[in-house]
Amino acid sequence: MKKILIAICGGLILSSCTWIKVTSKGEGVRLVQSVRTVESCKKLGQVNTKVESKVIVFNRDADKVSAELADLARNEAALMGGDTIVPISEITEGRRSFGVYQCFAARTQ
Repeated sequence: MKKILIAICGGLILSSCTWIKVTSKGEGVRLVQSVRTVESCKKLGQVNTKVESKVIVFNRDADKVSAELADLARNEAALMGGDTIVPISEITEGRRSFGVYQCFAARTQ
């Protein structure tokens, strides 16, 4: 019984950690909540993201799941040449879709 309790507690502690890291390119992508913000932008497509929303039988913190989904979307949007993402779906079972837009002039390196 003690081992099971330790395993569950360990799982809960690990579930509070953020495992998704924003890449250097992803840092240049902003997250906006309103489609109105991107009305004058060029739509490049969409990305579908997924993270684990449960550990064993416990639901992970909704804010952490949301942040990890956005971080994944920022990384993917950067690879597509986007600089802005907008959520276009609700979070369901650890999944969310984002619209990818280019709102600013492309930067030259």
